[in-house]
Amino acid sequence: MSTSTENQITDVAEEKKPLKLDIKVESPQACLREVIVTIEQSEVQRYLKNAYDELVPEAQVPGFRNGRAPRKLVEKQFKDRVEEQVKGSLLMDSLAQITEADSFNAIGEPNFDYNAINIPESGDFKFQFEIEVRPEFKTPEWKGIKLNKPVEEISDDDVQEALDRVLARYATLEATDGPAEVGDKLLITAKFKLDGKVLTSMDEERVDLDDRLSFSDAVCEGFGKLMVGVKEGETRSGKVTVADGATDEAMRGKELDVVFSVVEVLKLEHPEMTDEFLAELGDFESEQELRDFVRDSLTRQADYRTQQAVRKTVVDLLAGSADFELPATLVKRQTARELERKVLELRRNGFDDDMIRRFVNASRQNAQATTESALREHFILEQIAEEQKIDAEEADYAAEIALIAQQSDVPERRVRARLEKQGQMDALRNQIVERKVIELVVESAKVTEEPVDKKTGEEPSEFAVYHNVLPTKDAEAIPTAKYADDSPKEAEKKTERDED
Repeated sequence: MSTSTENQITDVAEEKKPLKLDIKVESPQACLREVIVTIEQSEVQRYLKNAYDELVPEAQVPGFRNGRAPRKLVEKQFKDRVEEQVKGSLLMDSLAQITEADSFNAIGEPNFDYNAINIPESGDFKFQFEIEVRPEFKTPEWKGIKLNKPVEEISDDDVQEALDRVLARYATLEATDGPAEVGDKLLITAKFKLDGKVLTSMDEERVDLDDRLSFSDAVCEGFGKLMVGVKEGETRSGKVTVADGATDEAMRGKELDVVFSVVEVLKLEHPEMTDEFLAELGDFESEQELRDFVRDSLTRQADYRTQQAVRKTVVDLLAGSADFELPATLVKRQTARELERKVLELRRNGFDDDMIRRFVNASRQNAQATTESALREHFILEQIAEEQKIDAEEADYAAEIALIAQQSDVPERRVRARLEKQGQMDALRNQIVERKVIELVVESAKVTEEPVDKKTGEEPSEFAVYHNVLPTKDAEAIPTAKYADDSPKEAEKKTERDED
């Protein structure tokens, strides 16, 4: 073996040596760690030497042929560039070592000012960062717990009601001069006032004439009663109640005045179930095939509600013996991410746009409590998953993506690409793992099945719109609503064509 080859192997081996680090971790508050990292000066010099060793043979310096300039001249001319490169390498490698050391379970990215960190002329290289971590708690006893499992049956009436909702989205709308009735749609604008002063205005929105109308941070109870009988061009004055989870704490629970202006009253005429319409709707060959599709969607929704009810029972039992603090700052930062995860989960289980808007508004109206509950569930289930060595496998991802693709009539590769682009693969992984843990707990539990007694007419009908009745500094991002699987497949095809 030549001396040159031996030197190359030695250099590679040296580069792979772990860094000599001193790590100090402090806990200023629950779920937050402050980490101070010290890298010995000898390690900094090692990285600098390796960087210059790679650069010198290729360096372009005026007055010298490529790679022929004296090393000291190269080091002087490229000092700033090389030190910046080495700084990045030292930060990445040291953070990787800290992560592998598993001294804490991070749930976020390190927070530090990259530009404020510099390689010193002499002495050790130091930097510090903050990072959010999972809370520490004793895993609750989960084997053999007692559970009640609600079982929901889907009736023909349920199918017909859901089918009517699908057809309503394809109904022709005819403006009328007559009074509005239940089941009509209204094209409205609104002004929200406090003590006579307009806080916000809502542009034209097409809404269903339902019992209540929800907004991102408030609810108008009795909306249907208020608006029945209204005609085009008329206004109606009512009240909205600001949600307890509104960002402005001083406004929580307050009643605001609202003036709804009716631009149009729209009557719906459902399409006939012709062969042409069924084909346009989603290549259905018969009305029965459409009904079967709707029943399948309702079954998935029922299964999801059962899973959520069981999950809540499981987590409530486990959380009773898992006491840990969740800082408000952590909850606030995780709110948007949790909302996106939940929207993806609802899409996967067959809920349509109207249902998801209602969920999003309800979550935003009580954002802190909703997110805190979801985080507690996640931390408990994730800890059990780690202890039981439960994780998402590639086959699990493939199965989930295949289900979404089948429901939305979109190619699997496109579904995966979209999830990756939107950064939702991690959310998908969490769903898979948490579901596996719940299944494990249920397998060992003493389960009693209870039929769900569905009493019609008890729950008020509700329509939701994305609008903040209170002024906001920045417009809130609307969670992406993709993969609706109980809506006609052709709508998804059109979405894909538009994206292409």
